[in-house]
Amino acid sequence: MKAGGIILSGGKSSRMGTNKSLLKINQKPNIERIKDELDKLVSEIVLVSNNPETYQFLQLNTVSDVYPGQGPLAGIHAGLLASSFDVNLIVACDMPFISMELGSYLLDATDNYDAVLPVIHGKHQPLFAVYRKSICAEIEACIVQNELTVRGLLKRLNVRYMTEADLPEHLQHQLDKYFFNMNRPEEYEVAKRMADTEQ
Repeated sequence: MKAGGIILSGGKSSRMGTNKSLLKINQKPNIERIKDELDKLVSEIVLVSNNPETYQFLQLNTVSDVYPGQGPLAGIHAGLLASSFDVNLIVACDMPFISMELGSYLLDATDNYDAVLPVIHGKHQPLFAVYRKSICAEIEACIVQNELTVRGLLKRLNVRYMTEADLPEHLQHQLDKYFFNMNRPEEYEVAKRMADTEQ
């Protein structure tokens, strides 16, 4: 598909106590699992990290925040700036079970929207969502005005919100898994148990 993929690995992992993107699930670093899944769908992957040397083993185009210390918005901004594509699927580095079938549905729904954002069980999921490169100026405006929430950015955009009802039934049954993210050691343990069923 003519789209880019962007992996955000800018968090401090303070709740996990170690770099959560490098934690292994089924013998593979979590971030490598994400890369391998994204590779099935997009034409290019950009990794956003302020510690690029950590991820040389992935052999990805790795960029750092233009606005360091400004949270996920700065990561989205850096990734979009570096992307060769107008339409991009953004993924956080702490989501071990992302689904490229679900990603494909989000990309296909882009049409003329600035962003396509899942809303699952009433909760926005801005870090597994589609954004256009053309919104970079809006992100910069948010950062300059110290409006650093993704929700604040979305208010400025033409967004397609996709709920469970917009997705095929077979995907609906897996959404809790697809959007599972690991922030704490106990969640990593849960992820390892969930991954055992893959083998």
